[in-house]
Amino acid sequence: MRSSLFTSSSSASHSSADRSSVPRRRLPRRTLAAGAVTGALLAIAVPAMASAHVTVSPDELAAGDHGVLTFAFSHGCEESPTTSLRITMPDGLASVAPTVDSDWSIDVERGDDGLVSAVTYTAVTPVPNGLRGAVSMGIGLDEDTPETLAFPVVQTCETGSTEWTQLAEDGEDPHSLDAPAPVVHVAAASGDHAEHGTATGAVNAETDSDDDAAADPTPVVLGSAGLVAGLAALVVSVMAYRRKA
Repeated sequence: MRSSLFTSSSSASHSSADRSSVPRRRLPRRTLAAGAVTGALLAIAVPAMASAHVTVSPDELAAGDHGVLTFAFSHGCEESPTTSLRITMPDGLASVAPTVDSDWSIDVERGDDGLVSAVTYTAVTPVPNGLRGAVSMGIGLDEDTPETLAFPVVQTCETGSTEWTQLAEDGEDPHSLDAPAPVVHVAAASGDHAEHGTATGAVNAETDSDDDAAADPTPVVLGSAGLVAGLAALVVSVMAYRRKA
């Protein structure tokens, strides 16, 4: 009897030992490290690829409108610092006025019609790769401005240059282009510009009137003096009533 119990106990212990000794499959440390590095590189590369363009903001205006366009970048030419941006003007602009900026010198080119045809911004100090640079200009649109305005940009660096001049064909995704030109979409004129201007003028007139009223202290002084006189008369009346009582 004892022998059978001992045998059963021994068998159970051997079974437990066998189960506990079964090795578990683990991923090699090299595989885990490689996966982590790949994920980190993708996390860095995807935003970098998305921002590797010369952008324009805003990218939509209304026909006959005026606005300020800002052209920005955060990359050089294969990591070389940016020295200049040459922006070519599309047809359909009524006016162009580059914004004066102490970080850039400005050279304006004009066509035979006297209109601005291109603007070159040269950096006083080259913009290092990875830092954001931006230039701006005010523009005016005609009533018959086309629906799309493309602004080809040549980015020149200390070493090399990049021409941002590609345009998407019909049905083509602009984000699939290697070097797309900045594009501004033009919406149809709403026809409410005049009414909006009148309403804005009325609001400004009311605001100016309110400001003028607030700036004139005479009503406030007179009102305060009247309040003080009323309180004084009330005090005198109360004192006279108490004396009679």
